[in-house]
Amino acid sequence: MPTYRDQAVVLRAVKLGEADRIVTFLTRSNGKVRAVAKGVRRTSSKIGGRLEPCNHVDVQFARGRTLDVVAQVETLHSYAAPLAGSYQRFTAGEVMVETADKLVTEEGAPALRQYRLLLGALRTLGEGTPAGPRPPTMVLDSYLLRALATAGYAPQLDACARCGTPLSPQPGGGGGGAWFSPASGGAVCLACRPGGAARPSPAAWGLLGALLTGDWAATAGVDEATSQEVSGLVAAFATWHLEHALRSLPLLDRSAEAEPLSTDR
Repeated sequence: MPTYRDQAVVLRAVKLGEADRIVTFLTRSNGKVRAVAKGVRRTSSKIGGRLEPCNHVDVQFARGRTLDVVAQVETLHSYAAPLAGSYQRFTAGEVMVETADKLVTEEGAPALRQYRLLLGALRTLGEGTPAGPRPPTMVLDSYLLRALATAGYAPQLDACARCGTPLSPQPGGGGGGAWFSPASGGAVCLACRPGGAARPSPAAWGLLGALLTGDWAATAGVDEATSQEVSGLVAAFATWHLEHALRSLPLLDRSAEAEPLSTDR
């Protein structure tokens, strides 16, 4: 059988028969790939541990009639291992890979930007940001906003998503202040505000903008109340724009991490 090689992030794995798994990868050059990993559920398998979700691997595939076959796999970065040491980081990682799986719907179509975003988010989750440690939920919220934006669902933050009126997060600002409506696409003015729209605090608007652009320096010193507020807004936005609700999202632990993530690695 013809073969090809690619770097990939493992998204998920499901049982097949008595000893095999069907593994879903998000690859650098070939988009989403589903392939059979034969014998990986046996205790004697040498590659089963390399195919855990969140791992970054180098894979050789053999082309098959319906599904490709994992011929060889080498671990590049074992992000599953450090994430497993913290329930907050583990659940955040699970939400990330499930989101990537839902956003990249077409198998075999290149999805380089989504691959890079996911890989960078997992690295940040496991190793910390260039500006220092950040809570796992903050890293996840940034990933969700940027991944959705890459897929065409960027939230509008500085103007009304319905009429285009420039908005200010301050109650007396342009457009009479700003509300947030996931169904409308982000910020909305008073005249366009639908039922159920939230009224974020000015600090929350600032954090939303920083997370969307990946400006980690601007997220320093954000209090937990603001972080929790933004997490709720991002979760609502992601749930609305994804075709199906994320099964792993309700399991996410949004409490403060017991021990700050160390950057001494």
